[in-house]
Amino acid sequence: MKLNSIILSLVTALLASLAVSCHSTDDWDNDPYGNFDALWSLVDRHYCYFEEKGVDWDAIGREYRARITPDMTKEELFDLMGAMLNNLRDGHTNLSSAFNVSYYRQWWSDYPQNYDDRLVKQYYLNFDWNQAAGLSYAILPDSIGYIRYPSFASGIGDANINYALYYMRDCPALIIDIRNNGGGDLTNAERLASHFVKERQLGGYIYHKSGPGHNDFSQPYPYYIETVPRGSVIWLRPVVVLTNRSTFSAANNFTAMMKSLPMVWIAGATTGGGSAMPLTQDLPNGWRLRMSASPILTAQGETTEHGIPPSEGCAVDLDPELALQGIDTMIDFAVDFLISKVDSIINSKHPDSPPEEQAAAGALTILPLR
Repeated sequence: MKLNSIILSLVTALLASLAVSCHSTDDWDNDPYGNFDALWSLVDRHYCYFEEKGVDWDAIGREYRARITPDMTKEELFDLMGAMLNNLRDGHTNLSSAFNVSYYRQWWSDYPQNYDDRLVKQYYLNFDWNQAAGLSYAILPDSIGYIRYPSFASGIGDANINYALYYMRDCPALIIDIRNNGGGDLTNAERLASHFVKERQLGGYIYHKSGPGHNDFSQPYPYYIETVPRGSVIWLRPVVVLTNRSTFSAANNFTAMMKSLPMVWIAGATTGGGSAMPLTQDLPNGWRLRMSASPILTAQGETTEHGIPPSEGCAVDLDPELALQGIDTMIDFAVDFLISKVDSIINSKHPDSPPEEQAAAGALTILPLR
């Protein structure tokens, strides 16, 4: 089976990143000092955001190694090493053991949640929606299509997407709600994005560590959003992608891809980031280290690690007081925004309107490819 472009790029980067390593768990003793040194050294060699985040890893290593004692318990050692990793401020970097998993939570915990699942299902979907694999979809009262995709770990195929889009064939515009989507399989992200392009389009760039130094990187190389299989359905009408801070990892990358497309707007809050491909390594005691290793850039060459901001004029939060009254201010904003865009497109004079509006004015239908 042919790998899609982003997965092929990521696999290539992973293999290149692994090739940088010349260490094995045999290089360190299986004691508190040896396991600490293994973790520090692996991060030092493979982690990709030291410069971008202004992290002095040497100073951090000295500080935390000084706290080790030969007789400390495994729980104490784990907590110490997890606390050290938190200095990277990275939701994709953690330590796993049989009894605990370290995790940096402040990338989302210091922000409004901006999503209430019950609110959406009760007051906007009336507990009535269709389900196609990982996609939930329905038509909102204003005839705006609505797709909810809570996790890119939930598999979807082109047939699932075709059914959802064709069901909404009479809708002038579409909302894709990926609030609280913590990521998953990048294949699903690219597959969904491919139903919103008519031709192959640049999705972004990826690069990898090419040596042990903190700034030893390959040149960025591109990956693409490929066209859908023959006979599939594509959507060229206006789209709003709804995001919050808990839109993370593969969902963050999906947001970046969609933001680069004509007639697509990102609304809500800046996503959570976590865009780099993680690399996993084992310590001498069997604990598993995961860390960000291969950064991904937008199609414009910008970093995606710190999140994707909303489109201009599209930043909006969930009002907690109105939520108690059954109002999702983020969905309402998206509906009003899309209606205004559709009206503008329909009423525009083709010779004077922007090129993207001219294209949409001639494509306010779902187009079967070829």
